[in-house]
Amino acid sequence: MDEVLLRSLTPSVLGILVRRGADFAAAEDAVQDALVEAVRVWPADPPRDAKGWLVTVAWRRFLDATRADTARRRREDLVDEEPTPGPTPAVDDTLQLYFLCAHPSLTPSSAVALTLRAVGGLTTRQIAQAYLVPEATMAQRISRAKRTVSGVRFDQPGDVATVLRVLYLVFNEGYSGDVDLAAEAIRLTRQLAAAIDHPEVAGLLALMLLHHARRAARTAPDGSLVPLAEQDRGRWDTKAIAEGVAILQAALARDRLGEFQAQAAIAALHADARTAEETDWVQIVEWYDELARLTDSPVVRLNRAVAVGEADGPRAGLAALLALDESLPRHTAVAAYLHERDGDLATAARLYAEAAQKAPNLAERDHLTRQAARLNARRGR
Repeated sequence: MDEVLLRSLTPSVLGILVRRGADFAAAEDAVQDALVEAVRVWPADPPRDAKGWLVTVAWRRFLDATRADTARRRREDLVDEEPTPGPTPAVDDTLQLYFLCAHPSLTPSSAVALTLRAVGGLTTRQIAQAYLVPEATMAQRISRAKRTVSGVRFDQPGDVATVLRVLYLVFNEGYSGDVDLAAEAIRLTRQLAAAIDHPEVAGLLALMLLHHARRAARTAPDGSLVPLAEQDRGRWDTKAIAEGVAILQAALARDRLGEFQAQAAIAALHADARTAEETDWVQIVEWYDELARLTDSPVVRLNRAVAVGEADGPRAGLAALLALDESLPRHTAVAAYLHERDGDLATAARLYAEAAQKAPNLAERDHLTRQAARLNARRGR
């Protein structure tokens, strides 16, 4: 069973059902039923037209559910529109569906969560981690969003800012999480940049390209994480870096700074350094100051503490860290790093071990565990 194929077809099939008159929640349920049926049937009898098969089965499931609903009479005219099996036009509806999910009837945060779940394919747990909220809270938020849009016709697409937020979170999950969605997020952001002349769209595309350019160097052959300072910069994609920098410079020249442009500027400074020692940390701190002003995000302030520790020394970084909530994800890992830089290996080893227990994924947990073991070995010499 080709799970990648199923994932790639899901947004388009969902978009077709919505355009044919299905409300979003019912369409999503029907598509999920069709995917389950595909997993059952395809290994023994794979269809020649996978998308057409999914559309047909999902539409039948939607009609079956509709007939059992109190609104059956209102929807009976849709029965005659059931698509027949056969080739389906190769239209990419994914970006359009992102805009449809960012519906005016939803708050921006609910629209993002719903789109990540329904279109991006992320689990409720992954979305909760991205939002820094408990999984139960996110589950309730997504359920409320589904109820809100149930029965609503999607003829009022949402705004660009919400779609950008969704694309950003999808990219981050694909870049560092369990599901590989980074390339898809870049593809959709390219489409959006081609359609909309907006400096923040350009800023997000530049940010994605600059981060993705380092991807090959982020892991060792055994799958373990390689910190930025230790990466082989010869493995970075210089073509993607050059493209990202050019896009960013054009966006910044318009003097309409936004958070994605500021993040891209930080990524560009990292990419510009030939070695870790040549990184311009002073400028990076200045950009983090701009980013904190734009977002007031605790995660931004946590990253700023690391940059301050590099620019002004680890004790300055630790002082910046004191102003932040210790329950913030990766707070303990940052504290461990700054204590190691300050020469307090015992405290750093203890904090690395604590951070490993809180790590959001296996790769990060293994990396932090190795850091603790490394320091304990040094102390034992």
